[in-house]
Amino acid sequence: VATVHEWLADAGLAANATVQLVAALIFAEEDNAIEAMKCCHTSLSLELMALMIHLLVKHDRPELADKHLRIMQAADDDATLTQLATAWVNLALGGSKTQDAFYVYQELGDKYAWTSKLYNGAAVCQMAMGRYDDAEKDLVEAINKDSKDPDTLQNLAVCALHLGKPTTRFVNQLKTLTPKPAAIAALEEFEKQFDAANAAYATA
Repeated sequence: VATVHEWLADAGLAANATVQLVAALIFAEEDNAIEAMKCCHTSLSLELMALMIHLLVKHDRPELADKHLRIMQAADDDATLTQLATAWVNLALGGSKTQDAFYVYQELGDKYAWTSKLYNGAAVCQMAMGRYDDAEKDLVEAINKDSKDPDTLQNLAVCALHLGKPTTRFVNQLKTLTPKPAAIAALEEFEKQFDAANAAYATA
C-alpha cells in the first residue's frame, strides 16, 4: 500500500490509467473504498469507471452508481464492460430494472459464451424476481463450469434456503475454500457467539 501511495504521488504515474486501476484494486482489496474511489474518479478508462460503479453498488449507493453509469455510457455505450455495469446498476435499482439486468446477462451469454459469473448474475436477477427454480437451474450450470466458485456456492445455498432444500452441502464446500469467503467467516463468528451464549446459559 505504501508503494501505491508513492506511485500516486508521482504526477507522471498518476496520469496513467493502468497505475490508477492497479492502485484502486489494491485499495479495494484492503477495504479502503475511499482511496479506491479517488483513483476511479479520474475516469481515465472504462475499467476505472466500471470499478467505481461496482464500489458504489457494493456500498448501497445505486443512485450514485446510476449517475456514473451515464458517464460510462456516454464514453462507450456498446462496450461489453458498459453492458455489465448496466446490469449491476439495474439489479441494484431493483423493481422493473431487475428484468432489464437479467436480459443483459442473457444477451452477453448468448452472444459470447456463458461463464460462471454470467450464470451467477442471471441467477441473482431470477432470485430477486422470486424465480428460485429458474435461478437454481442457472446456478447448476455455473457449478458445472467451476465447482469451487464461492459466489456460485453462496448463491446455491441462498437459493436452496428459499426452496426449502438442505444448504449443508454448499456451506461445507465453502468452508474448504482458501481464502475463506467473507460469508463463512461471518457464519463462524456467529457460531462462536452462539456457543459462548449457550455455554453461559448452561452454567447459569
